[in-house]
Amino acid sequence: MTEESRGTVGPVDSVLAALADPTRRQLLDQLAAQGEATATTLAAQLPVSRQAVVKHLAVLDSAGLVSGSRVGREMRYVVRPAALDATARWMATLAADWDRRLATIKRLAEEAEAAERDSS
Repeated sequence: MTEESRGTVGPVDSVLAALADPTRRQLLDQLAAQGEATATTLAAQLPVSRQAVVKHLAVLDSAGLVSGSRVGREMRYVVRPAALDATARWMATLAADWDRRLATIKRLAEEAEAAERDSS
C-alpha cells in the first residue's frame, strides 16, 4: 500500500507542496541568503503582509524546510536543509531511473535496427 492510497503525505510530498508557491520559494531564498530573519524583516522585502509571511513560514516549517526559535519577543527563522537535501536525492534517484529506462529503450531500438539490417 502506497502513502498516497493511505491518505498520508510523505516528507518529499510536503517539501514539493511547500515549494510550489513562489512566495515560499522567495522566503526560503531570503533566509538562505540572510542566515536568520524575523517574519517582519522578511515581509519588508516582499509585497505581502507580515501575517501572510507568518502563514507561509508555518507551511515551510511543517515541511521541515525552516525552523523558528524565540529570541526575546521575536521569532527568528532559519533554513533547515535536510528536507530539501532528501527531496533532491529523491529527484536524482528518479532521474537516474528514467535515464536507465531510456538507455534500455535506445539499446533495444538499436539492436532491432541492427538485426533488421543484418537480415536484409
